[in-house]
Amino acid sequence: MDQMSKTNTPVLDNFWMPFTANRQYKAAPRLLAAAEGMYYTDVDGKKVLDGTAGLWCCNAGHARRRITQAVERQLSTLDFAPTFQMGHPVAFDFAAKLAENPPGGPDAKLDRVFFTGSGSESVDTALKIAIAYQHAIGQGTRTRLIGRAKGYHGVGFGGISVGGLVNNRRVFPQIPADHMRHTLDLDRNAFSRGLPTHGVELAEDLERLVGLHGAETIAAVIVEPMSGSAGVILPPKGYLERIRAIADKYGILVIFDEVITGFGRLGTPFAVDYFGVVPDLVTTAKGLTNGAVPMGAVFASRKVYDGLMTGPENAIELFHGYTYSGHPVACAAGLATMEIYAEEGLLTRAADLAQDWEDALHSLKGLPHVADVRNLGLVGAVELTSRDGAPGTRAYDVFVDCFQKGLLIRVTGDIIALSPPLIVERQQIGDIVSILGDALKRAA
Repeated sequence: MDQMSKTNTPVLDNFWMPFTANRQYKAAPRLLAAAEGMYYTDVDGKKVLDGTAGLWCCNAGHARRRITQAVERQLSTLDFAPTFQMGHPVAFDFAAKLAENPPGGPDAKLDRVFFTGSGSESVDTALKIAIAYQHAIGQGTRTRLIGRAKGYHGVGFGGISVGGLVNNRRVFPQIPADHMRHTLDLDRNAFSRGLPTHGVELAEDLERLVGLHGAETIAAVIVEPMSGSAGVILPPKGYLERIRAIADKYGILVIFDEVITGFGRLGTPFAVDYFGVVPDLVTTAKGLTNGAVPMGAVFASRKVYDGLMTGPENAIELFHGYTYSGHPVACAAGLATMEIYAEEGLLTRAADLAQDWEDALHSLKGLPHVADVRNLGLVGAVELTSRDGAPGTRAYDVFVDCFQKGLLIRVTGDIIALSPPLIVERQQIGDIVSILGDALKRAA
């Protein structure tokens, strides 16, 4: 049947889809038409349980009326205003609200907020701030950045440079960066519950890179406290603490990429709170507005902010920003989101569900093709063995099978990633694991 005759299917030709095998998808599209609470509804009217919080972002579930109403009010009051040498109240209000509960709490003093439009923009912003800070304090030779293999830091040229996913890097030029090894170790840590035991010594890679390049060339090191996009890769116990200590030793700034872990994903407001390790900069997005309006934010320490507040008072301290930095509609959505998080206790709810989540996920051990199960907070991964000569195809088939049976999961390579909205109920955790388990049994 010609697609134009299908009233519930749009013309697919013109939208060049991101991170998608366009030809494969358009041959058999999966289209979501509506969402509410824990469920999507596809164009055929079928309910689909959201096992991924959209794309790690809809922490409070879908179609939250408070956010909808806040956006509508803001659009009818002030749809847009510039923030270059100008301002509007809602941006300052939102920054102040975020500063009430910043990463690490008030004592960490990560309460200076730079608004962006996405996680990718947040990362590139944090990298630029780090380099600008080093320059401002007389360390202008520090322009190199250190990332980590298997890290994902968005798609800007800075983000792909410090990122460690080869497909994001292989076609594009990069800025000066080097990489530590990743912490995924199936030989020693497979089927760990929570943080793996082995691998803290991998933090010494930062010391090795200092020895290779010289501390005077390195501005910052960026890590995801928990790597999400590469397939839920967890830090070994003590790893982040060691990264912090080595960075302090050599005057290197530490950036935590919390685009995924921010706003309750691990059972604490931020991964900074979960691990008790305080970086100098924290990147966020996704859960910042519950996914309702694109927005990101970089939390900067007062040390970094004050280090740049030098020179003549009429001089621009950081020559950087975006048209939509502090967009009024996004700020309104963010303020409403923070109210929901606070009233419903969502920033810590994952801690109450974490054990049930862990037990449910690890019940999949022993099913066909399951090579590893990983979990932390309300995040999980099921790693599958790959088909000979066709990596990624097995997980993709499981993904399609689950969708057809009413469950949305996410796959990266042969890893299935799960991150349900923080409003998930225990019965729905059971539903997620049951549907996934049945799909694994059917997978060839």
